[in-house]
Amino acid sequence: MKDTLQPSELAYVPFVSVANMMRLIHTIGPGQMMADMASVIEADFKRWPEFDKTPRIAAHSEEGVIELMPTSDGAQYGFKYVNGHPANMARGFQTVTAFGVLSRVDTGYPVMLTEMTLLTALRTAATSALVTRLLAPKGAHTMALIGNGAQCEFQAVAIRELCKINTLRLYDIDDKATNKAAKNLRAQGFDVTTHTSPEDAVTGAQIITTCTADKQFATILTDNMIGSGMHINAIGGDCPGKTELHPDILHRSDIFVEYPPQTRVEGEIQQLDPEHPVTELWHVFAGQKPGRTREDQITLFDSVGFATEDFSALRYVHAQLETHPFFDPLDMLADPDDTRDLWGMLMRAG
Repeated sequence: MKDTLQPSELAYVPFVSVANMMRLIHTIGPGQMMADMASVIEADFKRWPEFDKTPRIAAHSEEGVIELMPTSDGAQYGFKYVNGHPANMARGFQTVTAFGVLSRVDTGYPVMLTEMTLLTALRTAATSALVTRLLAPKGAHTMALIGNGAQCEFQAVAIRELCKINTLRLYDIDDKATNKAAKNLRAQGFDVTTHTSPEDAVTGAQIITTCTADKQFATILTDNMIGSGMHINAIGGDCPGKTELHPDILHRSDIFVEYPPQTRVEGEIQQLDPEHPVTELWHVFAGQKPGRTREDQITLFDSVGFATEDFSALRYVHAQLETHPFFDPLDMLADPDDTRDLWGMLMRAG
């Protein structure tokens, strides 16, 4: 981003449509883009104290949730609008849709508006892969994916990119979802087996990633399914009343979180005492606290998604537009000849 811009340069805002986001992803490559994004996310975790942080602003209903996720590092401001409606799939709609804005703090002017349905899938998987690389046991070679919906393939590709995991074991209560994921992942060169129960799917896996969508207290994994030394990415539990793991697993695990004030309300740890110890990821990335310290340690990433990760994704995409100008100019900012004469601008349009 330039240090100084003329007002005329700010009149039009780059808009990255779904079609242009797909062009960008195909140009860079999905795996490479998630790996690159993971580097930006890590860099932003390392400068965590610079960010304004607040739990996402959520409007809950029986059908789902609509959320705003804002943050700023003092130079740029970003937010994401995102919904989560598990019943949408049965009605032919996406469970999750999103868009985001990146702005300059010095002028308050937006510098990019973008779709974030695809981008959220990329940044969610990039974050999982980043944390898996940090916490997975040495020599891990197999991952179980429990929940084979829209996020499944992104998780697999990102974790292979960062952690070299190519062997996958899939399970979903919906056979169609598993068959879809197996077909897509085999086409990407993965060694895939499908299973009829979560117990079978986790057998022989060192990494388990859960990404189910139902808005309920669920027990996707039970204590007897988790052996010593495993790493778990618990992604699906991301709002109040929505979990995936039996509480006994939490008591056996060392738990790593993004932002405790949000995770204690929305994550797996909403099932625990509010004082239950957790480790904030930024401390680990900054070298202030350890990650995995023992071979028999069970590590759990209680992932709910945080605004800084969206901010990282937004600034990554914005930087890419300099060399990959896949955007449309959006006329969304009033630009009167005299900044005090907005009325005059309006009258000239008549």
